[in-house]
Amino acid sequence: MSDIQEIDPNRIPQHIAIIMDGNGRWAKQRGLPRALGHKAGEQTVHTVAEEASRLGVKYLTLYTFSLENWSRPMEEIEALMNLLFDSIEEEIFMKNNIIFRVIGENSRFSDPIKERLNRCIANTSSNTGMTMVLALSYSAQWELTEATKQIATLVKNGELSVEDVTADTIQQHLSTSFMPNPDLLIRTGGECRLSNFLLWQCAYSELYFCDTFWPDFGAEHLREAVSYYQQRERRFGKTSEQIS
Repeated sequence: MSDIQEIDPNRIPQHIAIIMDGNGRWAKQRGLPRALGHKAGEQTVHTVAEEASRLGVKYLTLYTFSLENWSRPMEEIEALMNLLFDSIEEEIFMKNNIIFRVIGENSRFSDPIKERLNRCIANTSSNTGMTMVLALSYSAQWELTEATKQIATLVKNGELSVEDVTADTIQQHLSTSFMPNPDLLIRTGGECRLSNFLLWQCAYSELYFCDTFWPDFGAEHLREAVSYYQQRERRFGKTSEQIS
């Protein structure tokens, strides 16, 4: 594993997005219910958030529950919702000066969960450190569809012309418009796909895939991913000569 001393503090990714995969398989390997895998992953969220904040990351977005996850067995969904409710601990955010935000289609969440989320968002809004964003009931295709509807409505109402629609227009209507696109996307658990997560935003993100299941992903794994990021040459379509 990379040591913290090897990381250049001047080249920390501003925004890290993580697909937290492998909770269920972690539990299965140990003969445990899937719900206990999600429980173990909850502590990892706290560990990784604290380390990201310490490193100087400005935004951390965690793929917590996808829109497609609603098709899972109801008992697993209920376990996930209970864990979500328990894991929204304001003291974690306040201790680390973290701002809490949520993106996704939240109409299917219960009123107590929505109230808990909104209260935590409001109570941490005055913090000045890292912003931690939970992608809950989120789908990139849903997000792009909603952005398209909003832009189409503006055009229909004569508030925007078709000729004036640009990539920036779309970016401004995404649920992530308040933060920069991810510099680094991490996926744990051995899978190598984006799974409908931040598809627009990750057009030029560096992608880091590892076999470690999420409950085993610790601060040292995050540092290794950041070290990998710092070894990459980010050209954004240009040549190496243009960058240098």
